[in-house]
Amino acid sequence: MKALYFILVAILVVSCQNQGKMEIEKAKVATVDSMKVEMEKERVIDSMKQEMVKIEAARIETQKEVVVVNKQSPSTTTTTTNTSTQRKGWSSTAKGAVIGAGVGAATGAIISKKKVQGAIIGGVAGAGVGAGTGAIIDGSKKN
Repeated sequence: MKALYFILVAILVVSCQNQGKMEIEKAKVATVDSMKVEMEKERVIDSMKQEMVKIEAARIETQKEVVVVNKQSPSTTTTTTNTSTQRKGWSSTAKGAVIGAGVGAATGAIISKKKVQGAIIGGVAGAGVGAGTGAIIDGSKKN
């Protein structure tokens, strides 16, 4: 009977040691996984920073000053400075208003019995809806 108790206690001790090793191994794996996730985040952030530097360099390149020197006579020198800037184009609000006005006017003229009045009302309503939609798009681009 003593031998049986001794064997059971030995099995219990050995099994507890194995569970402790398994817990430590799981903790190691979880730590390594979390470190990999953090390294991936840092890699993405670094690549985004590099792209921002490239964009800023391109923006500065388009805004460089050009100096032109014209010599008219030996005693007179004229210096002209031109700054080249890139046109931004239309905002989404303006585009939406123009497109909405056109579509609204065409739809109003087609649907209404009084063509001119329908075109005017449709154009105004379409411009309002288009400007609102464009403003929403502009707001989402800023964020």
